[in-house]
Amino acid sequence: MILMSPPCQPFTRIGLQGDLADPRTKSFLYILDLLPRLCRLPRFILLENVKGFESSSARERLVNTLMECGYTFQEIMVSPTSVGIPNSRLRYFLIAKMSTENLSTKTSSKILDAFPHPAENDSLEQPTVFSPPHPGTCQPEEEMQGGHVLYKLETALDAQRKMNQNNDLCVRQIQDFLEPQMEVNMDHYLLPPKTLLRYALLLDIVRPTCRRSVCFTKGYGRYVEGTGSVLQCCMETEMESVFRGLDQYSEEEKLLRLSKLKLRYFTPREVANLMGFPQSFSFPEQIPTKQQYRVLGNSLNVVVVARLLQLLVC
Repeated sequence: MILMSPPCQPFTRIGLQGDLADPRTKSFLYILDLLPRLCRLPRFILLENVKGFESSSARERLVNTLMECGYTFQEIMVSPTSVGIPNSRLRYFLIAKMSTENLSTKTSSKILDAFPHPAENDSLEQPTVFSPPHPGTCQPEEEMQGGHVLYKLETALDAQRKMNQNNDLCVRQIQDFLEPQMEVNMDHYLLPPKTLLRYALLLDIVRPTCRRSVCFTKGYGRYVEGTGSVLQCCMETEMESVFRGLDQYSEEEKLLRLSKLKLRYFTPREVANLMGFPQSFSFPEQIPTKQQYRVLGNSLNVVVVARLLQLLVC
C-alpha cells in the first residue's frame, strides 16, 4: 500500500497556487513517473491533500497515471463532521486499488462529498457531488440575517453556516473532547490581553455545547486569524452582550468585557482528541506546546483515514 500526502502549499487556497510550477511538487511527480515502471504495482493507494488539489493539474496527472496503470479509484471531499466529530477539516482524498481485485470501489468522474454507504459501494454514482458554497459578502454589524445578529467580522453566510452546524445532532458536542478541568491548568491557555484587544472581532469562539469548530492549523497558539477556534469557558456571560457595541469602549473597558468570557486555546490533548487520536497517544514531555500544535496542524484526522482504509480494503 502507498500512502501519499504531497506538500499542500502548491494547491492551498491561501497560497500562490503554483500547482505543477511549484518546485515542491517534484517529489510527487517523481512518484507518478515511477509508478508505471514498477515491476509490481502496489495493490492499494490512499492520497490526501487540501481543498484546491481537486481542480489542479497535479490531480489530473495523478488520475491519468492511475488509469494508465489499471487502477480503479474514487475521490472524496470529506470533513471530520462526516464521522460525528465537531471539527471542520475539509480534505481531498483518493482511494485506489488494482482493477483485478474484488472491487468495492469503482472509478467515478464525480468527487463525492460524503462517505458511500456499504450498500452503495458497487455504485458510487448515488452520493452527491462536492460543490463549494458560494462566497458571501461582508455585512455590517447588527444586521439581522435569519434572526442572527452579526456582531463580529463575519459574513451572513458564515453566521448561518455556524448556526446550522450547531443544530446538527449527528455531530457530537465539543465538551465530549475536552480535558477534565481539574487535570489541566487552564490559566496557562487563556488568551493574553494583547490578543484579545487586537483580534477579538476575528476570533472563532465556540462553547462546550457547540457541535462545530474550525480547522486547527500549524500556526495555532502563535497566530490567531484562521488558525483554529478558541473556547469560551464562562457560560454565565452571553457572548453577544460582550461584543455588541464593543468598538465604542476604551481599551480598558474592552478588555474588562472580553475577560468575562474566559477565552482560552484548546490544549494540544484536546486538539488531538478532535483529530481522532486515541487516548494512548501522547507527546514526549520535552516537546513544547507550540511544537505540539504545529505537528497536530499538519496531521490527518485518524477516524476519517480509518474509514477510508475500511472502504479501500473491504
